[in-house]
Amino acid sequence: MTAADLAAKSCTPCGGGTPPLPSEKVRELLRHVPDWRLAADGKRIVRAWRVKDFAAGLDFFRRIGDVADAEDHHPDLHLANYRDVTVELLTHAAGGLTENDFILAAKIDALSEKG
Repeated sequence: MTAADLAAKSCTPCGGGTPPLPSEKVRELLRHVPDWRLAADGKRIVRAWRVKDFAAGLDFFRRIGDVADAEDHHPDLHLANYRDVTVELLTHAAGGLTENDFILAAKIDALSEKG
């Protein structure tokens, strides 16, 4: 599987009984979205960008929001120091990471490459 394969997939609905991925699978999927890192708690993946300015950060968030709404999987978004953008992904229903997080990460990576 590649990042393009992940980006071509769609997120699947998760219920309260959805288990988080085992750590081996998390490490495997993380290789396909290399700019993302596993957070210290092991329950989320995180990526940071420095954008041109505050407006660019807001625009990037809008584009992420459009994809997140289409996938019905929503990240935590942070904008600090007017241009430092951080995105965190986890599956709340699972209390950790699922394939949905890596699918959305790959789709967000494709957005950031477009500008």
